[in-house]
Amino acid sequence: MAISLTMPALSPTMETGTLAKWLVKVGDTVESGTVLAEIETDKATMEFESIDDGVVGKLLVDEGTEDIPVGQLIAVLLEDGEDASAADTIKADAPAAKAEKAPEVRSEPNKEATQAPEPKATPAPVAETKPVASAPKAASGERIFASPLARRIAEQSGYDISQISGSGPRGRVIKRDVENYTPAAKSATISGAVSLEGDAPYEVVKLSNMRKTIAKRLSESKQTVPHFYLSVDIELDTLLAARKQLNAMSDDFKISVNDFVIKACAAALMKVPEANVQYLGDVMHQFKRADISVAVAIDGGLITPVVRGADQKGLRQISEETKDLAKRAHEGKLAPEEYAGGTFSISNMGMMGVKQFDAVINPPQAAILAVGAGEQRPVVKNGELAVATVMTVTLSCDHRAIDGAVGAAFLAALKTFLEQPSAMLL
Repeated sequence: MAISLTMPALSPTMETGTLAKWLVKVGDTVESGTVLAEIETDKATMEFESIDDGVVGKLLVDEGTEDIPVGQLIAVLLEDGEDASAADTIKADAPAAKAEKAPEVRSEPNKEATQAPEPKATPAPVAETKPVASAPKAASGERIFASPLARRIAEQSGYDISQISGSGPRGRVIKRDVENYTPAAKSATISGAVSLEGDAPYEVVKLSNMRKTIAKRLSESKQTVPHFYLSVDIELDTLLAARKQLNAMSDDFKISVNDFVIKACAAALMKVPEANVQYLGDVMHQFKRADISVAVAIDGGLITPVVRGADQKGLRQISEETKDLAKRAHEGKLAPEEYAGGTFSISNMGMMGVKQFDAVINPPQAAILAVGAGEQRPVVKNGELAVATVMTVTLSCDHRAIDGAVGAAFLAALKTFLEQPSAMLL
């Protein structure tokens, strides 16, 4: 019997995907584990593998097709001995269309029609075509037809739903219309300055699903999460000496400063568990393990693979795991569970020469640490001027879950662990 291949959910938040590239063609023989296609999700471009053996009987979606709903049929595999005609027995369906299906709008016109004294005078056709003609840019007082999801996204983004053109049934505004909407502010001015529509040459850069998701999630974060920031300077000379000694012990590993930061953050979260939390409305989750999300820059955006149970791992294990996660992140080979579910995040731009910055919290997490570059600075020790290698770190906190005193306690513990690495052994 022919085998249906549907758009897979390759990340926990994935609703639709873009079929970036087919790696097989009709007539190819595939086995379990054969990579069939590259699919662009809201997180990364990932490989889609077959779990069955067979022959590619039909490819139902063209390369480059966007917004394919999870669960929609994209290809058909034929089992041994099956004729190509068997692929025609499987019909494509679009499960997501059900969610965006327009509501019955005939009930209101029909109700008016049944109240009319003379049925012959009932303008049923006019009543039925009225929503099409007016939606979604309906005149004032008329109903705007939009899906609940589209309305919610528009509200969160600060958009006027009546200004968005609908591409759904009967002109209904659906999710993709809101996501692709550009407010009519292009000709407006910024603080009375130059118009956004100038005469400078430009090219239109199409946003990837990842970039759209980053824009959406971080916009929501800044709009809904009350951020506050705490910074502290940390002297690294003792840590750098310890790192040099450890790396000289073997050629099998090379521990980085970032590995120390991950371990120190995990230790600080165990010492100050009130910082290892997530805000969930009426309750908070306070975690008993430090799962550290580490921001990795890849083509098209960022992804945050998670070092789970970092508080229970040594520096060498953290180093090896972080390098492996980063490598596979660049290759697009991370499994969804490897970049979801962290309890705390680290964004390190020190290797790029950035001295200090403020990072945006990734909800539902309640904090993220921004790590700057270590550099030699003048410091005062015992009343005398000296030179030390100093690194500035900034903690972004969700004030709904973490108060200033808790954030300060976390940074004090972190400073101790990084300035005196042996303290992490206690």
